[in-house]
Amino acid sequence: MTAETTQQNGQSSQVKASVLHGVKDLQIENRTLGLPEPSEVQVAVQATGLCGSDLHYFNHYRNGDIIVQEPITLGHESSGVVTEVGSSVTNLKVGDQVALECGLPCLECDLCKEGRYNICKALRFRSSAKSFPHFQGTLQERINHPTAYCHKLPSNVSLELGAILEPLGVAIHGSRRASLKTGSTVLIFGAGAVGLLCAAMSKVSGAKKIIIADIQGERVDFAVKNKFADGKIVVPMKRPQAIEEKLAFAKEVAEMVKDASGGEVDAVFECTGVESCLQAAIYSTRPGGRIMLIGMGSPIQTLPISAAALREVDLVGVFRYANTYEEAIKLVSSGNPLLPDLSKLITQRFKGFEDIPDAFAMAGRVKDDEEKLVLKVLIDTA
Repeated sequence: MTAETTQQNGQSSQVKASVLHGVKDLQIENRTLGLPEPSEVQVAVQATGLCGSDLHYFNHYRNGDIIVQEPITLGHESSGVVTEVGSSVTNLKVGDQVALECGLPCLECDLCKEGRYNICKALRFRSSAKSFPHFQGTLQERINHPTAYCHKLPSNVSLELGAILEPLGVAIHGSRRASLKTGSTVLIFGAGAVGLLCAAMSKVSGAKKIIIADIQGERVDFAVKNKFADGKIVVPMKRPQAIEEKLAFAKEVAEMVKDASGGEVDAVFECTGVESCLQAAIYSTRPGGRIMLIGMGSPIQTLPISAAALREVDLVGVFRYANTYEEAIKLVSSGNPLLPDLSKLITQRFKGFEDIPDAFAMAGRVKDDEEKLVLKVLIDTA
């Protein structure tokens, strides 16, 4: 068993955890959890959404080049209730509901001092196998976590919505990197949860037209019906092989974009990581526009780079988020009329540790057994 923390003064407790031991091999185990450190709180995790990186670890026991080296608990889109507070904690109390920010940076390097702690080289992130020993995730009954990264939820924000604040942070960070101007035309590639949240943030930022594209017609229909986007494109299911064929297909998709948007777009949020989508994004963007690289897909891609460089189309990396929780909480609690109903993103719910394997299986599907669209699967471990 892995200890979440060292025991203090001989006081500890046993907590239940979901632990991944291999490909699709989730086991329920008990762990020893000590008292929180002076600057920590202990949180009973109650709501956790499943993310694409969780699925990669579950299905392959790796995430791209990052290979799991020891059993790992997944989950990082989480919220819960404070059950104990460390001796120096003054901003939280037992019973407070909090959203968990799961990346812990060093706070000492130049990047951290610049406020860009999301790309701190020493950052440890719950449920990621990048650091070793792995920083265990949140699919555990209780965890000890620094109070600085436990964000108190107001009474009108549910724990379920609190779990959505983590992927919303990605969209907020992407929106900041896009520097969207009021009246912009925006294209979103990928109508999964992150793409829909990027569309929502574009709405809040004052975009006049948002076009969303995906290979799944039901997903773009959902986006338009629920006011995340104004227009939709169903990308043809083609798989060109030669580079000339790939670029010709990208230009074909770009023409579909221009037809839907009334011309080239000001900004693109590329949320798929698919080579053809980034190629089409370059052809779809106006001179001086920006493309946000959000999707984690093919690590090596062939791009029409001159079509970007000669028109000063910026390719902008977006990795997780930094300093977004305060803005996210204010946004979801404000009743902003431009913000779509984010609770609609939670399409399937599972209860208890025994159902976690079924939740992972569901998260990898397009539709459930009732033909309902799968967007965000949430696990209640209360």
